[in-house]
Amino acid sequence: MPVPTPAHQLAVIGGGIGGLAAALAAARAGRTVTLFERAAEFGEIGAGLQLAPNASHALDTLGVLPAVRHSAVAPHRLAMMDALTGNEVVTLDLRGDAYRDRFTHPYLVTHRTDLHSALLDACTGHGLITLRTGHTVTDARQDTDGVTLTFDEDEHAPFTADAVIAADGLHSRLRRSLVGDGDPVCSRYVAYRGTIPTARMTGSMSKLAATSAVMVWAGPRMHLVQYPLRRGELYNQVAVFESDHYTPDSDDWGTEAELEERFAGACSTMRDALPLVARDRRWPLFDRAPLTTWTYGRITLLGDSAHPMLQYLAQGACQALEDAVVLGHALAHHDDAATAFTVYEQARRGRAAAIQTNARSFGDICHLEGMGATLRNLHLGGRDPHDFDDIAWVWTPTPAPAAEALGASA
Repeated sequence: MPVPTPAHQLAVIGGGIGGLAAALAAARAGRTVTLFERAAEFGEIGAGLQLAPNASHALDTLGVLPAVRHSAVAPHRLAMMDALTGNEVVTLDLRGDAYRDRFTHPYLVTHRTDLHSALLDACTGHGLITLRTGHTVTDARQDTDGVTLTFDEDEHAPFTADAVIAADGLHSRLRRSLVGDGDPVCSRYVAYRGTIPTARMTGSMSKLAATSAVMVWAGPRMHLVQYPLRRGELYNQVAVFESDHYTPDSDDWGTEAELEERFAGACSTMRDALPLVARDRRWPLFDRAPLTTWTYGRITLLGDSAHPMLQYLAQGACQALEDAVVLGHALAHHDDAATAFTVYEQARRGRAAAIQTNARSFGDICHLEGMGATLRNLHLGGRDPHDFDDIAWVWTPTPAPAAEALGASA
């Protein structure tokens, strides 16, 4: 890609998956980048992560796919099961000719820390990227010449950049100051997630882990997701359910007791799995309504700060990676960062909004009860495992804007 001249200084706020990917994409486009992370050390919390082909395509573009594949698992199928009966509802073949012909790039599952480490290593090794930890951005003020960042820590002097990419997550401070749309929306659902060594798994759980599949057990107002990680050495489990005791001003909801109660009527395979689900932390699930704009002059939002979504399409990290690739392409083809940010937003906003909205809808479908669940199973049952028509639009990445459409200088 062409390198803009001069290579203007960009600042990225947030050292998670989206922030690191954005920094790497901008640096590969020839920009000098300083990334600010508020934690004292870089790290990522959580457990497993699904990387649909649009995400592995983005990782390939960023040059880190081989590093991610080193420990990732390429599952052979994605299956929805009925949580009450244990019967298979529908399955998709993720390794066959039909999949490869349609998508080219693999469907992967990986540990969040492994993906984060691959991106961090790539950023650390890039000469145009400077990484700074222990920097909490409290304000960003822009004028015609650039954006000045100030920090909560008294020892840090203000920092001025040509432009700023805010990848500071679900509770983004910059989004709050720019958009003013308040707090994220709680879905009343909560997740318990974590991994266990596959060597600890016995009986039906051991057989399940050996299948190298992504299993989604769909039930009334609850579901369980399972798949192997790190070359099959770990097994990831995520138990999700709607709480009957949610109140916005209390943290006393979505408890372990509710978890046990909600899953009590599940099939034997799920009941066998439940004692092995991590209980050390519960994760309330939030999203927001789509924005009409997320670029404000020389400041733009990326990833969860721009379009946080519920996890039912497994696209949160995937969409942040898509953001980074499209943003990098725009920066490579337009010297003015503000113009590049506008081009990036125009290319990404509609698709991200559609996935945000459809993630909510798919969650509703997954959690149907009674006759609704019966009709869902009848509709999906018997589907050809090589029929990807309904999901292909999600798994197909945003095309990079054509250079001539950007009015770019060569």
